[in-house]
Amino acid sequence: MSAPIGKQRVDRDQPALSAHDAAAVRAFHELYYGRWQDGADTITCTWFGHETLKCPLDMWIYQELLVGTRPDVVVETGTWRGGSALYLAMILDQIGHGRVITIDTQAQPDRPEHPRLRYLKGSSADAAVVAQVRHSVAAGRAMVILDSDHRADHVYAELVAYSPLVQAGDYLVVEDTNVNGHPAYPEFGPGPMEALDRFLAENGAFEIDARCERFLMTLNPRGYLRRKLAPP
Repeated sequence: MSAPIGKQRVDRDQPALSAHDAAAVRAFHELYYGRWQDGADTITCTWFGHETLKCPLDMWIYQELLVGTRPDVVVETGTWRGGSALYLAMILDQIGHGRVITIDTQAQPDRPEHPRLRYLKGSSADAAVVAQVRHSVAAGRAMVILDSDHRADHVYAELVAYSPLVQAGDYLVVEDTNVNGHPAYPEFGPGPMEALDRFLAENGAFEIDARCERFLMTLNPRGYLRRKLAPP
């Protein structure tokens, strides 16, 4: 049995795709996302009856990361209807460790309750909210998932605010880096990918874990960041 993904080296090589295969992946991605924009349920999934806007392949990767790294706290920005927060909390139940803090500007009706799950209302970039999260994490280890306002400036502010919570070997995930033509929704405008590129150009502490994209279909291309291990 192979080790959980969080136990693997972040720089593990992945076989390169041929130009033909890369084009096939891109075409499927555009179809998958485009059908959702047209009203299909490709991304609108549910977890135990609670809506979550995720690709199931990304949710599988989250499960691997949680098992492999066993964070004390998972910080999620962008709660929506709470389905993904419930999913994370239930995986932590199986691990027997950790809790979830999820942040949104609005409290949607019928959000799920779970003993490992805490809701915060407010902007994830607001200094008071950031301070609450930092206090809650304290000296613990955090996995951070950014999935709120997807405008580049907001995502960059989140990256700056929450990246210090992530310790060596742990993960910071920037969701929906596929928009603005990467390869989906080209008319979106500067978004998560542009914020990610700016952050990585300024911050050498993180690296992209390409193994998290090994299923080929992900809504978060280049968005799985692992904090580098300290040199021996």
